[in-house]
Amino acid sequence: MDTKRLPFVIAEIGINHIGDIDIARQLIDMAKNAGCDAVKFQKRTPEICVPEKQKGRMLETPWGVMTYLEYRHKVEFGKVEYDIIDDYCRQREITWFASSWDIESQKFLRQYDLKYNKVASPMLTNIPLLEIIAEENKPTFISTGMSTYEDIDKAVDLFRKHGCPFTLMHCVSRYPIPDEECNLLVINRLKERYNCPVGYSGHEISVLPPVVAAALGAVAIERHITLDRAMWGSDQAASLEKRGLELVARDSKLVAGILGDGVKRVSPEEKNVAEKLRYFREGGDVE
Repeated sequence: MDTKRLPFVIAEIGINHIGDIDIARQLIDMAKNAGCDAVKFQKRTPEICVPEKQKGRMLETPWGVMTYLEYRHKVEFGKVEYDIIDDYCRQREITWFASSWDIESQKFLRQYDLKYNKVASPMLTNIPLLEIIAEENKPTFISTGMSTYEDIDKAVDLFRKHGCPFTLMHCVSRYPIPDEECNLLVINRLKERYNCPVGYSGHEISVLPPVVAAALGAVAIERHITLDRAMWGSDQAASLEKRGLELVARDSKLVAGILGDGVKRVSPEEKNVAEKLRYFREGGDVE
């Protein structure tokens, strides 16, 4: 991450492309044009990630009625699509990476020599997967939704054992989440407990929490994005559309300048104002 441009803003495309590479390209364009630093996808091996009891469950989809396993295959990108994504992100000059949900998927992603890794909140307790990720020694964003401090302790110890740099991402896994449940002060608690960089991964509808998180010192902001929140899919309603993403990317990066360095000083401009406004008459009246 470029520390001069913090927070590092990640546009989480996830599976909001619903298996359509043209939608993926549009979302990459949206993120780039908004000023985001990276886009992120999700990679799964459906046969591994879908629980046995869910595989045969029937589901109404835009493509008709199908089993849940068939649906997961329908929205899952493979090598052809990720080759296109890799090439397109190079053209648009924006970083991309992905969260893997199983070891096979993490090994698949290695062929792209990505700059970052991501541990999704549901995977934080998947120790074998964390071992594979930490062994790569790439800067890794670790989301902490659904996790106790004890869960996070184990993940942090593992990454430190491997000497793998990481950023913890405060997260509450609710989709969407009301602003009042974001509990952003946990950002400070995570910094104090683990003495490491901390960011924020949010699933709210509004644009305020990421900006507040930046004011609390979040070094990275991750938000799901969509072309239209009314689109079909489990994550669309908890995502930002174009204007919301533009505001988050812009305003979160303005926070550091607004906060300043905390040193009380009188600027030359203030001195000029003082010369005009700080004068007193003999009787003590102030104009």
